[in-house]
Amino acid sequence: MEVTMAVSLYGRSLLRMLSHSPEEIHYLLDLARKVKAEAKNGEIHQRFAGKTLALLFEKRSTRTRCAFETAFGEEGGHPVFLSTLDIQLGAKESLEDTARVLGRMFSAIQFRGFKQKTARILFEYSGVPVYNGLTDLYHPTQALADIMTMQESFGDVKGKLLCFVGDGRNNVARSLMVICAKIGVHFTVIAPKELFPDEDLILNCALFAEDSGAEINVTSDISAVKNADAIYTDVWISMGEEDKREERLRLLRPYQVNQALMEKTGKDSTIFLHCLPAVRNEEVTDEVLDGEQSRAWDQAENRKHTIKAVMLATLVK
Repeated sequence: MEVTMAVSLYGRSLLRMLSHSPEEIHYLLDLARKVKAEAKNGEIHQRFAGKTLALLFEKRSTRTRCAFETAFGEEGGHPVFLSTLDIQLGAKESLEDTARVLGRMFSAIQFRGFKQKTARILFEYSGVPVYNGLTDLYHPTQALADIMTMQESFGDVKGKLLCFVGDGRNNVARSLMVICAKIGVHFTVIAPKELFPDEDLILNCALFAEDSGAEINVTSDISAVKNADAIYTDVWISMGEEDKREERLRLLRPYQVNQALMEKTGKDSTIFLHCLPAVRNEEVTDEVLDGEQSRAWDQAENRKHTIKAVMLATLVK
């Protein structure tokens, strides 16, 4: 496998994607397609032989944990799963000291949890690449898999319209806004006004969009799905917000993705995306999730390929 680029990502972390250039994002996507092709061809490599990966989890996971463990392990590396029950993650020992220790013992660290600040401290004090497997603010590895999935459906995605319908403040919507603004995908958040993404992020992404040609919009009008190439949704109640369930249901019921909403795009070619897990018949109906337009299962698989690409780019010269 050979992928070339002008700027190396060796030693870099992936925390938000705000500091990644469009060229670097396209490089990661290109590398992900190549490692997926290798997997389909039955190729076996050992590019992480002798390397170790700390997997820190405050939040439970299916796709993120499985993607990191299998992507790292099948390349000859040794992943070590560490939950808050296993180590002192800011409990009896400061987070900074934990980061220093892990950096001495591991080649890289993945963190999946609540605060973006935790990922930042791990990055600042460990001295090794840190990958954000999900925080309350960002989910960059998911956004990479989402764009890869769109590329598999449409080829060049520049100028395509992706609409996120639901909770516009959540980590997936925020990360999609960043990556779309960077690479020229038109992106519209359709949400109740109470759940709009924060203004600072919108303004930052508007600056990226000036360079890429992307159009970034936020609206509460569900008719904005017209002409969408992809409709995306996520669970209405994020981890840690279970006490807000009744309020979320009240706000978001008009934003359920069902077949009638899919037809509002006016395009037979529109695809449906969901990062999973899904609460069936809440944010999306069975008919859509299991239908011919759904690419949710492709997205789930592509988590592994994009994560492997990120680790290859940052750990292997």
